[in-house]
Amino acid sequence: MKSNKTKFRNIIAGVASAVILFSAVSCVDDLRREPITDVTSLSVYSDFANYPNALAKVYGGLAVGGQEGGDGSSDINGIDGGFSQYTRLLFTMQVIPTDEAVIGWNDGTLQTIHKMSWDSSNEFIGGLYYRIYTEIAIANEFIRNTSDEKLAANGITGENLTQAKYMRAEAKFLRAQSYYHALDLYGNVPFVDETFLPGSTTPPARILRADLFNYVEAELLACADELKEARTNQYGRADKAAAWSLLARLYLNAEVYSGKPKNNEVITYTNKVIAAGYSLKNKIIQVQDPNNPNATIPKDISYESLFLADNDVNNSENILSINFDGVNTRTNGGTTYMVHAAVGGAKMNPLDFGIPTGGWGGLRTTKAFVGLFPADGSDARGRFFTDGQDLEINDLGAFTDGYAFIKYKNLKSNGTPGNDPGGNYVDADMPLYRLADIYLMYAEATLRGGNGSLSTALNYVNALRTRAHAVPFTSITLSNILDERARELSWEMTRRTDLIRFGKFTTGDYLWPWKGGVKDGTSVSSYRNLYPIPSKDIVANPNLTQNPGY
Repeated sequence: MKSNKTKFRNIIAGVASAVILFSAVSCVDDLRREPITDVTSLSVYSDFANYPNALAKVYGGLAVGGQEGGDGSSDINGIDGGFSQYTRLLFTMQVIPTDEAVIGWNDGTLQTIHKMSWDSSNEFIGGLYYRIYTEIAIANEFIRNTSDEKLAANGITGENLTQAKYMRAEAKFLRAQSYYHALDLYGNVPFVDETFLPGSTTPPARILRADLFNYVEAELLACADELKEARTNQYGRADKAAAWSLLARLYLNAEVYSGKPKNNEVITYTNKVIAAGYSLKNKIIQVQDPNNPNATIPKDISYESLFLADNDVNNSENILSINFDGVNTRTNGGTTYMVHAAVGGAKMNPLDFGIPTGGWGGLRTTKAFVGLFPADGSDARGRFFTDGQDLEINDLGAFTDGYAFIKYKNLKSNGTPGNDPGGNYVDADMPLYRLADIYLMYAEATLRGGNGSLSTALNYVNALRTRAHAVPFTSITLSNILDERARELSWEMTRRTDLIRFGKFTTGDYLWPWKGGVKDGTSVSSYRNLYPIPSKDIVANPNLTQNPGY
């Protein structure tokens, strides 16, 4: 597994300079542009040996932010390559406006995200929008050039043909995943598939949210038939279980997206994942006995090990991850951002996080999130750094206001640092889908009327709590499932979507510090459940209509 992971990371790193270049002038302009490469699609796809690199370009759109190592020559004009890396922006949109995180920096309009005062000119909202459509365009290029007709014309036969079709299914999955993000974050958006050719003079049509839901559903159902069997693909590449996982997430939010609940479907696809043989990661290591210098004692790092620099090793819980590497995949987004941005202040020691160059002093959490954990610190998922930190946030810009939250580290399970000799870039992979989320989706869908078993749901939730050394539940409710999702999946880019599904993101009585720009928090208008379409695209594409409220 390790060698496959390293090989795939090297492929991604090697094709970073071949990623399609786009400008954030507008989505219309992005999608009209020809790929800027030194070779033509004809020469690339006539030789099957080029296919892994071409596919890695699609995966690379999730991992890196520019054409050079360290996000140089950003793919998105008008915003730094590190700031605009896919998961870093997704974290900004999904976590920073919630109770899970605040950020201390005052770059551009960044502070408007947690305060929920953004508008249609916000560069971070626009950055993710253009990043999503960049990824869709790259996927479209691969899909367009691997149609059955193109494969036949290029003489791709035998086992190469079989593998090419698997790769095409992966590109379709990655495109569907990006359209899922567009559906979730922006609602009614431009739509293009592989039939929209670069250079087209016709602007993309607008697709309604409910129709986009149907499209993503249909694409994922097709992918679930076309991808490799669960747990048989190379580490970090999509298989059937990845499609099942995203289908479950799509169906869990179906009432928000399309007006119709689909809880039975959630049960169907979570059951498929569970039956595929995934298991919760458990890890016990030996550490020095503080009372006996000549002895060691066992230490349970099961949950913590999911987010360490060697989290790819013996990890049967991750269904799909984005692979990062301190040597081969250098970005200031991804897990490099997750580690560095969460370390700061006078008391946090960067060496404890595997980053000898120091933290960036940005991310902390709120007292509302801290309050979801027992005060005695018994839950292994509630890892807060409190020394020198105030629970109250009087100043969003002060790193010492708000507890620091420990999630990722650039340390391996044995305590040694990651592979980057300079200690700048992080090795930890970022899970997109893992079994714990599948368990929680099954439980929630069952409570919402799906045809699952309540006793099975309780067992799944308690398996997570037992691993975290939390007291098992005697029963489950929707309320404690929402809280359990925050505890288990904190900073994994699901919180905004979860709060919206429960009616707590904008309106309602659930408040957290600086929600709505008020120290103790206040409700905001419900139109902020969707982000605006960037104003540049509204101007550029007459087919688009701005989301209500903006």
